[in-house]
Amino acid sequence: MKRSFSLLLFFLFILVGCSAQDSKKPVSASSSDGKLQVGLVFDVGGRGDKSFNDSAYNGLEMAKAKHGVNFIYVEPQGEGADREAALRQMAVDPDIGLIIGVGMLFSEDIAAIAAEFPDKKFVCIDYIHLPKVVVPANLQGIVFEEKKGSFLAGALAALITRTKTVGFIGGMESSVIKKFERGFIEGVHSINPAVKVISGYIGMTGSAFSDPAKGRELALGQYGRGADIIYQAAGASGLGVIEAAKESRALVICTDRDQEPEAPGFVLTSMTKAVDRALLKTVETVLDGSFKGGGVSVFGLADRYTDYVYNKKNASLIGSKNHQQLEDIRKKLIAREIVVDETAVVQ
Repeated sequence: MKRSFSLLLFFLFILVGCSAQDSKKPVSASSSDGKLQVGLVFDVGGRGDKSFNDSAYNGLEMAKAKHGVNFIYVEPQGEGADREAALRQMAVDPDIGLIIGVGMLFSEDIAAIAAEFPDKKFVCIDYIHLPKVVVPANLQGIVFEEKKGSFLAGALAALITRTKTVGFIGGMESSVIKKFERGFIEGVHSINPAVKVISGYIGMTGSAFSDPAKGRELALGQYGRGADIIYQAAGASGLGVIEAAKESRALVICTDRDQEPEAPGFVLTSMTKAVDRALLKTVETVLDGSFKGGGVSVFGLADRYTDYVYNKKNASLIGSKNHQQLEDIRKKLIAREIVVDETAVVQ
């Protein structure tokens, strides 16, 4: 069922080129009935990316099924220039108690709006703590140990590669995605320093997360240069990398969610960030009164919020011996016997 937003937001969507398709308008998952109402604004790429955004949506579906919460969502247009307006519109809605921004691109806007609306609770996934910006007491940042997860992905790639050349393709060239790249390279070279890593990025703006054609083009180029495994951290653009893996009869390591269904037999593994479970847990803190803002919550390897996929569908690709070695590395990362600095800003 759709939820009616104000004419201000409606006309804003028209001005930025909003299509008439229902999927691009504010949508309500259920009617307001006195229970907690949550508002979510998607990252660039929107719902249906089969990755980061879909995992966030699934988290609210889990909260609805388990606790009966209601939620609405908005998909920013283009590069997400309207994300600030969408967040603000939710903030002024008296029925919405928790507002979620999905992705690092929300960090500055959501911190400013949270400060303006201290009676609302805010959450930002992949929050970037900006210099000289105090995290408001009603804002909780959620981050994952993606550099450590990427280290595991790199170690696996080095164990599996036959050509001794692997690739990395990121979406927007940014400090967060650079952590994926650097963690992957460190993991590769921890196993075999002689393995070559080819890196590439889709672009420099938010739209880089929603360009599967460019992802496919870059991936075909890397496979053509000898890479037999590519690690992609590119949002919806990663779907193009997966397509290139199928075309090249090569392997791809995916991110955020298990993307094996997109290319059975070609997805070596996925470095997963349990955005859905993290959001469910966060909603539960709001419900039980234990929500804590003013800082950042880390969801890491120890509880497998950050993890990699190993199951019957990819066990034959990975092999039991490699899986055991990867588990040993995971335990050493948790125990800090192998040190990967998640806090370092990667330029």
